[in-house]
Amino acid sequence: MRFVHIALPELSEGELDTGADFLGHRTKLPFFISCMTGGSAGGFKANKELARAAEMLGIPVGVGSLRVLVENPSLFAQFNIKPLAPSVPLLANLGAVQMRDMDRPAVYEILKRLEAQALVIHINPGQELFQPEGDRDFRGLKEAIANVCEECPLPVIVKETGFGIAPHLVRELLASGAAYVDLAGSGGTNWILVEAYRQPEEMDAAAQFADWGIPTAVLLASFGGRQIRLLASGGVRGGLDAAKALAMGAQLVGFALPVIREVVAGGADAVISFFRRLEKALRTTMLLSGSKDIPALRRAATWRESNFSAQLNAFLRAESFARG
Repeated sequence: MRFVHIALPELSEGELDTGADFLGHRTKLPFFISCMTGGSAGGFKANKELARAAEMLGIPVGVGSLRVLVENPSLFAQFNIKPLAPSVPLLANLGAVQMRDMDRPAVYEILKRLEAQALVIHINPGQELFQPEGDRDFRGLKEAIANVCEECPLPVIVKETGFGIAPHLVRELLASGAAYVDLAGSGGTNWILVEAYRQPEEMDAAAQFADWGIPTAVLLASFGGRQIRLLASGGVRGGLDAAKALAMGAQLVGFALPVIREVVAGGADAVISFFRRLEKALRTTMLLSGSKDIPALRRAATWRESNFSAQLNAFLRAESFARG
């Protein structure tokens, strides 16, 4: 997908508004730091730096799976980053299987102590199947997610972990009460391949899934630009990528791998610099497409190249078959 260049945009760069509304907050940028790590000394250090960066940038920040914290409450300090990011949304995170099987009131109490603004439920059967200690039973997860959406004191966001969520499932999740669905499509980190590094004997099997999943851009385009509660992550690497995702209907755009690389290399300062580069590309795209703010960017003139249109049409046919 490409934007139509507007040579006379009749805009000043200074009047561009990159803010977005999310969970009752006004973010300064339409980005968020995806849930990644936690439960170890290294994860705690990374989360502290990510929280500091998010506070400076005015964007939401997620933490890694709370599973280890629910099982070992003494690790609370390693997830307690709200004091470092008091003015931005904090996204807590737990797997769908854990939300089915764990003591949910205990989870909700932890969310309260963490001062989180939302619970992210991740679904990751592909990853689990290549973990020697991973889950193998994925029955009843739709019902569990619906129950959590009904009873959780916080808004619930449902996400994949890099293979995407098909449109018919997205609609089911939103109808069940999810505040947002993070598409988390393919194109970025492949967790089957990552897990296989722990088990070299599984590498041959894992390699067959190197291109598994539904690309994020195809998922976004399949909704036809309709303004539904979608977040986009998975293979988004630059500000122009983010602008395209926003133009195709995403409310916010999430980043994981590039951010963890930056925080490991240079802490909060490196993360801030990364997002400033994204902001520069986003603002340039907005001005060159004649878009004063994010809603205007969603109305900007675009076109699809033939190979992308062909891929999208093929996917829509397959999705229609999947719905039965």
